[in-house]
Amino acid sequence: MDDLLLVAASGLAREALAVVRALGQHRVVGVLDDDTRRHGARLDGVPVLGGLDQARRHPEAQLLLCAGSGASRSSLAARLSVEVERYATAVAGTADLAVGTDVGHGTIILGGVIATASVRVGAHVVLMPNVVLTHDVVVADFATLAAGVTLGGHVQVGEAAYLGMAASVRQHVRVGPGATLGMGAVLLEDLPAHQTWAGVPARSLPCTPTEATA
Repeated sequence: MDDLLLVAASGLAREALAVVRALGQHRVVGVLDDDTRRHGARLDGVPVLGGLDQARRHPEAQLLLCAGSGASRSSLAARLSVEVERYATAVAGTADLAVGTDVGHGTIILGGVIATASVRVGAHVVLMPNVVLTHDVVVADFATLAAGVTLGGHVQVGEAAYLGMAASVRQHVRVGPGATLGMGAVLLEDLPAHQTWAGVPARSLPCTPTEATA
């Protein structure tokens, strides 16, 4: 059984911990978080050992990035700068992934997720409960799909994009890198990179006067 360190003392870390414990393939030896107020505390029984520098003291332990934001996970990965093989992957036993589903290092897949056929999921992706990925979907590194998201066939989700709870994306549509799709939104056309859309059908959210002059 390999040792495992969770990186970021977050709600996602608690969810990932539950999956890891159920799978029984890793021994979670600690949580790393730069917030000094958390040091010495426990997260669901696991000690918060200290900041990211503690990873060097456990060179044999695998790592799992548990920051909720894809951009934050990307930043943590850049700071840790370890080989990709050091990252663990946590896939809940209740996830239904078709044979041949490609899942990258460091990805967290919670219960009830479905991947049908020829699905590719990148590294450090988070798929929350009951996400549905239909045929030929591609989800890029560091993307986050909240609970109940449904993607039609051939949808592409860009790096570090965020799709809110119960959002739906029509087949053959693309979500750009760093884009955000709001909760319950229905996306019928491509969502450009780094834009935020919401609604049914989803449309770009108007910027505030502060944003317009920034």
